[in-house]
Amino acid sequence: MQLDGKKIAILVAPRGTEEPEFVKPKEAVEAAGGTVTVVSLEGGTAETVNGDLDPGGKYQIDKTVGEVSADEFDGLVIPGGTVGADKLRADADIVSFVRAFFEQSKPVGAICHGPWTLVEADVLSGRKLTSYPSLQTDIRNAGGTWTDAEVVVDHGLVTSRNPNDLPAFCDKIVEEFAEGRHEAQSLSA
Repeated sequence: MQLDGKKIAILVAPRGTEEPEFVKPKEAVEAAGGTVTVVSLEGGTAETVNGDLDPGGKYQIDKTVGEVSADEFDGLVIPGGTVGADKLRADADIVSFVRAFFEQSKPVGAICHGPWTLVEADVLSGRKLTSYPSLQTDIRNAGGTWTDAEVVVDHGLVTSRNPNDLPAFCDKIVEEFAEGRHEAQSLSA
């Protein structure tokens, strides 16, 4: 198994994270042998959405952001969902947690609206990435180069545009998590 022994954190908002962007990467990491910890702003369960508007499922939160440190993990997944991503990027502890992965040169995957958190963490200077198209101005203003592609990998940072890109996104996050630290990841932090 590619990710045996690897510990991966996945963020989820208490309400508003896009369900397939949370579920599919989590399943991919676990299928590759990794251990996933679901991290959120508060404990209990998180309610996901489908297409930003339709209710999704309820998922157990393992730890709050105040109970964890990037030191404990080998990688991070940031799902999208407009409302969920906005809640995550508005939280200073989440933003610090995300930034720490870049400071420690650890791989990060972000899909759809997930890169909003990267904008807030100020880790996009000189980076190439993709996202949901409406984020491209935010990404450019944060110093990143936005491109319209199914999946973009830049020194341990994996990004994709939307749920249609999940097969490619999941394959690449598993690959990058397996490779481990990418020293160039910290250059933008």
